[in-house]
Amino acid sequence: MKIALFVTCFNDTLFPSTGRAVVELLERLGHDVEFPLEQTCCGQMHWNSGYADEALPLMRRFLDVFAEYEVVVSPSASCVGMVREQYPHLAERADDPHLAARVEAIAPRVLELTELLVDRLGVVDVGATFPHRVTYHPTCHGLRGLRLDDRPLRLLRAVREIELVELPDAEECCGFGGTFAVKNPEVSAAMLADKLRSIGATNAEVCSAGDNSCLMHIGGGLRRLRAGTRTLHLAEILAATES
Repeated sequence: MKIALFVTCFNDTLFPSTGRAVVELLERLGHDVEFPLEQTCCGQMHWNSGYADEALPLMRRFLDVFAEYEVVVSPSASCVGMVREQYPHLAERADDPHLAARVEAIAPRVLELTELLVDRLGVVDVGATFPHRVTYHPTCHGLRGLRLDDRPLRLLRAVREIELVELPDAEECCGFGGTFAVKNPEVSAAMLADKLRSIGATNAEVCSAGDNSCLMHIGGGLRRLRAGTRTLHLAEILAATES
């Protein structure tokens, strides 16, 4: 299987350790992973902000860069959602049947990490060890967009020495929502405060999730409170082998 890592511009710039963790994890499971250097932004920020024309060349570039791969894996439900859910609308807007056909061909091959592991590779126990008390926040794009259901939790439960604690009101949004947090800071902050209270109730050492954008938002709030809880992407827990 020819696998490519779509790291996303957000992770590549701010959280490169997550991309490295995906590669380490998949290589440990016996798979070769390529990292196309020509990849850039998927265009989600532009599309969500109403700049569809600016998102179009980014979509075309994505299609060119990843066309040859059987599977494109990403540690970001939001960016995978952009490709699978919004690229068809963007291609329709362009009124280009050839472009629409290319999107239709690649979209099913673009998978979020837990989809690849559980559904395509049939793996739940990835051989990880992480001796910490952890709670898991299901991000909105993973929960409501891609409908990942319990895939992330199944993977976490199989991690050795982990103490996995249920997060109260887990399905509540953390308030980030990309540009939502910028355009509606008061509402975003109120939603974050609710999420931080829920995390605090778990006494967890680590709050994990499948999107670093949400973890950045949550992590900032936890640091301001000096809560003693750190954030860590799910991929980095699954790649861990510490005892």
